This record gives sequence, structure tokens and C-alpha cells, in this order.
Amino acid sequence: MSTKITLKTSHIYLDNELIEPIFGEIHYAYVTYLEEKGTILITPVSSQWFVKMYKPTQFLLKSRNLKGDKTLAIREILIDNDLDTTDRDLEYEIIEKTSLIKVSI
Repeated sequence: MSTKITLKTSHIYLDNELIEPIFGEIHYAYVTYLEEKGTILITPVSSQWFVKMYKPTQFLLKSRNLKGDKTLAIREILIDNDLDTTDRDLEYEIIEKTSLIKVSI
């Protein structure tokens, strides 16, 4: 089974295989939406460069199950930017060097 990111009931679901290498023990993420690229950027709150480049919102990574899957409640971003809220799998890219997840929305 390949790791995936899904949008479900205005939450981004992140598989535990993505959480461990990017977030480790960090339970909060910075999230920002880049309208010109149609991309949501997600990174741990430990990424100070991210705060300087963007004006992110801090979100709690909520645990979903014993496997370690997590969710981010992004309803506010979806509504503020008039984005499609349909449940679906999302395309994504991981930039390990900067602990960044780029999600196409």
C-alpha cells in the first residue's frame, strides 16, 4: 500500500509513513495556502524559515488511530479560499531537506 494524503470531511489525512520522517514527535504543523499554485504547504512548527517566508497558521496534528495516522482540520483554509471540499485523494510532494509537504488542492 502506498502512502497517501486524502481530504475527508474538511480534514487532510496524513499516513503515519509520512508523519514519522517529517514530524517525528512534533504535534503541531504550520500550514499555508498558495493560491497562485493551488498548493497547501505543511511543515512542522520547528521550521523557522517557513514562518519568515509565509504567514502560516498553526494547526494541531490530531491522532486518528494506533498506527499513527494524523489529520489537520483545514476547513477554515478551504472556506476562506473557496476551495473544493469534496472527499478525495490528493497529489503531494515531499521535500525531505526542509521537512515540507506540498499538497495540490
